[in-house]
Amino acid sequence: MTTSTEESFDFWNDHSLEFLEMAMKRDYQESVQAPDGYGKNVRDCGDAVEFYLMIKKEELTSISYDIQGCLFSHACANTIIKLALNATVEQARSIRAEDIVDFLKTLPEKESHCAAHALEAFNHALDSIKG
Repeated sequence: MTTSTEESFDFWNDHSLEFLEMAMKRDYQESVQAPDGYGKNVRDCGDAVEFYLMIKKEELTSISYDIQGCLFSHACANTIIKLALNATVEQARSIRAEDIVDFLKTLPEKESHCAAHALEAFNHALDSIKG
């Protein structure tokens, strides 16, 4: 049974444009065969996020991801890419889960773990960079 609050929420009209764009975007969803950096994080529920990084002169020139998970995980992964693409590795390391939530504006609080989950995979990818 749904509550009146849940019934009155209109997904398309009540989410921010930033959230909707990041949740629906699939431009960067792909696996890369020989990335400079790779990271994966799997939650107990089975949701998995993988990031593939390409670096040129300490700059993240290409970032892609693959997900076995929900729409909220897609939104968070795409937000990380938006914040990190063309940044230096050092700048990318400063991204926090709160930055992702703030950018999306309407990520439901009960789904904020998706930001931390995606960020952990991204940080594993940063840590794995060869060089």
